[in-house]
Amino acid sequence: MSKSRLFGIAGVDEAGRGPMIGPMVVCGVLIDPDKISELNKIGARDSKTLSPSRRQTLSQKIKVLVTKVEIRSVSAADIDRFRKRTTLNEIEVTKFASVVKALKPKEVYLDAADVNPKRFGKKVGEMSGISAMGAKIVSEHKADSKYPIVSAASILAKVERDRVIEVMHQEYGDFGSGYPSDPKTIRFVRGLFEEGTALPPIIRQSWDSVKKIRESIEQATLDSF
Repeated sequence: MSKSRLFGIAGVDEAGRGPMIGPMVVCGVLIDPDKISELNKIGARDSKTLSPSRRQTLSQKIKVLVTKVEIRSVSAADIDRFRKRTTLNEIEVTKFASVVKALKPKEVYLDAADVNPKRFGKKVGEMSGISAMGAKIVSEHKADSKYPIVSAASILAKVERDRVIEVMHQEYGDFGSGYPSDPKTIRFVRGLFEEGTALPPIIRQSWDSVKKIRESIEQATLDSF
């Protein structure tokens, strides 16, 4: 990767790090520096502050503005498999690096997953190869609320995850958002355990929230004897 091949400004973020159901989606967008101001004009900001319909509208506008989009999706089954030998943070580093390597930006802004944001940026830069080429890497917490380019990535990541979740609803039933804070999601997983049904691959079985539901059902069964 020669320095002359590095171009533009990129932002990378994820959606779906915390849920017990569904994939984690990492998205990166690359834009011509001259068009950065356009992201502000269309109202790109942290996807968590936007309604689903607003995210959908903005995602179409973002795709028109940016030069390139890269998405990596990690299924629940793969997350479970990878976590047997590594951490979720390291999984994110790998996916962020894969996206950055494909985008080849001169400047990249990362929404850091690590408690130490500089360490996260250093790993992504080294693994992607862009650090050696002199690219500027900015890795911060809450970058999606600070930099429009990361906001754009967060919006596309969230829209893609929402799309996948909707497909899963069609196949498995309405389990809600998939997050541990969602009562509908809790009821769905609890119902599977109570019925003695094998958990489908969309559920992250390595998640503490899933293990706690299993343990509560097992305890209730013991108490009934």
